[in-house]
Amino acid sequence: MADEAYRRFWDVDAARGVAMIMVVLYHLVFDLDNFGGYGIESTSGFWAFFADASASAFLFLVGLSLAISSERQRRAGRRGLELFGKYARRGARIFLYGMLITFVFLALGYGYVIFGILHLIGLSIVLAYPLLGRRIPTLLLGLAVVAAGAYLRAAGLSAPGVAGILLAPLGVLPEGAFMPDYRPLLPWFGVVLLGLFFGNAAYLPLRKKAPAAKPPPYAAPVALLGRHTLLVYLVHQPVLIATLWALGVVEFGP
Repeated sequence: MADEAYRRFWDVDAARGVAMIMVVLYHLVFDLDNFGGYGIESTSGFWAFFADASASAFLFLVGLSLAISSERQRRAGRRGLELFGKYARRGARIFLYGMLITFVFLALGYGYVIFGILHLIGLSIVLAYPLLGRRIPTLLLGLAVVAAGAYLRAAGLSAPGVAGILLAPLGVLPEGAFMPDYRPLLPWFGVVLLGLFFGNAAYLPLRKKAPAAKPPPYAAPVALLGRHTLLVYLVHQPVLIATLWALGVVEFGP
């Protein structure tokens, strides 16, 4: 039997690690801009593009990982309610981590994380379940969701009060809310679906022809990071802010 670390597909882990490094780098820039007063313009121009690119890579890999995971679960004989329950629990756990971040930002007064990337990933895992193993429907729905999200972003639709909060997961902006982390279902769930399609249509067939090999030494640290992205995501911002504060780069309080 192949070593479990190789069965994880080190290339996917390494790609996930690179995406996580991009996320951490962007949040460092964001913290310097918003808490350090460096005027980097982290929410526009190049850095806004960089944030979207890192999120796209991360979410595409979520879909690819779902394809790999579901294939292994089917080989293990897990189907139906048993398989759905597994993904429902995983999705709920990640969504609750997202809610924890929501409450932390509210308590600290740093903005509103109404529907951030963890909320999106948690819900996407559940919503994608009916499409696991289905190629063409996944591709078509993924493209449609991305197109709908692009239209909403171009239209700049917004809503006040409670309506804005309720519609935020669909891509309608809440009026007057500063949202440091906002990844609505439209278009970002579509990126997850495109990753799921790629996993089913291209990556898994390729791996059947060329099984995973031992990772090269230079990729091992990044692959290790990629195996623990949820933990890194949860702790990296507190670590970044605490480090910047200790260095005197940012200040908090009156």
